[in-house]
Amino acid sequence: MKRLEAIIPNNKMSLIISAIEDVSTAGITVVESRGRGKGARPSVRSSRGTKMQQAEYNSLITVMTIVDDSKVEQIVSAILDVASTGTSGDGKIFISDVSETIDIQTRQRGKDAL
Repeated sequence: MKRLEAIIPNNKMSLIISAIEDVSTAGITVVESRGRGKGARPSVRSSRGTKMQQAEYNSLITVMTIVDDSKVEQIVSAILDVASTGTSGDGKIFISDVSETIDIQTRQRGKDAL
């Protein structure tokens, strides 16, 4: 099993969630996040509203899901198809191994717990 985390701009959230749901029936967790990377940060007004300054962080969404190894490439391709514009700030996808999954309600383990 793999954990996929996609850190994306807020405006891509519904597209990414739909793309994941089209490939997999696994659950999805969405977390509002802030970060900064190579992408441009937005300009915001100062506290008095008289001056414009660059925001310290971008507002982002982190979408996480756990899937069977066989679905990883399909989900990555689906995310890239809807999120990639070819410019900095499109986001990142992180893939990591999941050694164990346990469903608290049913006490099932492994793939049955998804």
